[in-house]
Order: sequence, then structure tokens, then C-alpha cells
Amino acid sequence: MNIYMTTGTYNFLYKIKEKHPGESMFLMQNIDNALLLHESDQPSVFKTPRSFQVIESKGALENKGIVVMNTIPVIEEERPLLEYRFNHLKSLFEKHNGFSAIRFLRPLKSDTYVILSLWQNEKSYLNWENSASYTTFKKEISTSANPANLLIGSAYVTKYFIPEDE
Repeated sequence: MNIYMTTGTYNFLYKIKEKHPGESMFLMQNIDNALLLHESDQPSVFKTPRSFQVIESKGALENKGIVVMNTIPVIEEERPLLEYRFNHLKSLFEKHNGFSAIRFLRPLKSDTYVILSLWQNEKSYLNWENSASYTTFKKEISTSANPANLLIGSAYVTKYFIPEDE
């Protein structure tokens, strides 16, 4: 399974989604832009997508809630370590109220992994963010025997809201 992402204006991306009613697509937005996510085992319908292989998956993506993307640039040699760590940390998400789904995404054409989580609402995510589980997750995902060798850029978090009318 793959996930493809593209960004643009909400109206433009909405039209793309409407042209492909049989596809598993999720339109979301934040204050900066809109993002259309396409989950499929087929090639992307987007012209210039960011492409990822889903290497861990739990729960169903739905067209409601808040999507949180932890974006982590990693050097090639450290990819197995990050993937191993995530495999042992995914349960930290699953036990929290309001958690809906998670996807651990390996980049197909870049060096940036994404940990995508879907929460029922912003309050559920904020409760997770203020938990001991979140502290453990943040610490473990960025720790390495030599941290300078793991990351090749700054990790960051982006939040998107899925509009209720979607």
C-alpha cells in the first residue's frame, strides 16, 4: 500500500477528489494550505505527488478528525534503526482515547519519513501530546547512538483538520 500527498488550494484539491470518487482520498487543511492524501496500491492520480510506502498501519483513515504528521528526515544508513524503533513505539499511540489510525510512511523518492496519526478531535490529540507516552515517543524516535548521524534535518510536526462537511 502507498500513500500519495499533494498540496494546493482547498477548492483545487476538492475538484481532484471529486473526479475520483472510487479512490480512498482525504482532503484536509490548516492555516497555511490544504493537502489531499491518496491511499492506494495503484499509481497516484496526482501529477507531482510526494510518494510513500506504508510500512506500518493500524486503524482506518476516515474523513473526520485531526491528522498529525511527524516529519523526520533520515540518512539512508539510519533508516533501519528508525523503522525498528517505530515498530516498538506504535503501541504508545494505540492505547490513547481518541486515537483512530496511524501510518508509518517510508519515502519513495526522498529522505523524509512521515508518521501520520489520525485523532477523533483536537482535544484527543492534545491529551496524547501531554501524556507520558508522547514524551517517551519523542525521546525514542530522535535518540540514536550518535544523534548527529540519524537526522539530516530538523524533524517537525504539521497538523491538518479534516472539514466536517467532507
